[in-house]
Amino acid sequence: MNRLLILFAATLAFTAQAVELNQVVPAKSQITFVSKQMGVPVNGGFKKFAAQIILDPAKPEAGKASVDVDLASIDAGSSDADTEVKGKGWLNIAAFPKASFVSSSVKPLVGDRYEAHGQLTVKGVSRDTVILFSVRNDAGGAWLEGGFALPRLQFKIGEGMWSDTSTVADEVQVKFKLFLTTKK
Repeated sequence: MNRLLILFAATLAFTAQAVELNQVVPAKSQITFVSKQMGVPVNGGFKKFAAQIILDPAKPEAGKASVDVDLASIDAGSSDADTEVKGKGWLNIAAFPKASFVSSSVKPLVGDRYEAHGQLTVKGVSRDTVILFSVRNDAGGAWLEGGFALPRLQFKIGEGMWSDTSTVADEVQVKFKLFLTTKK
């Protein structure tokens, strides 16, 4: 059974703390996705990613983020699905082993909500992408949670017979939950 991938992306934010949060804790963080195959939700995620995020509590607009996702670490629900989505018609990890997001700006919205703008690159295709996220303080750091809709066909994910959106929907919901602390 084929499952879809996707990447994700993440970024910066404002927190009420008086310290800069800049260390992502991978063991507490996750990047997931939900696609639809024949109308049925398919959940997945990525086990390996690297993120460099700098949050300036005084100026959220000055924040920066760079996220690289190791596409070979995909978990699409089964070993058959994992093998399929790593192939040329889907992610083509032999030629494009990672997906990335690099922020260019962040805009505070209402309350603890923000909007990050940047370049998302998957399978050699780069597109302007807007990611909505929130920041929630927690003991020892803060949670960045958010996501975006990824139009898979714009990134050539699911080519050939898999480009039929009645079989696999074009929109993939990418979500992230990142725990940040102060670098020691």
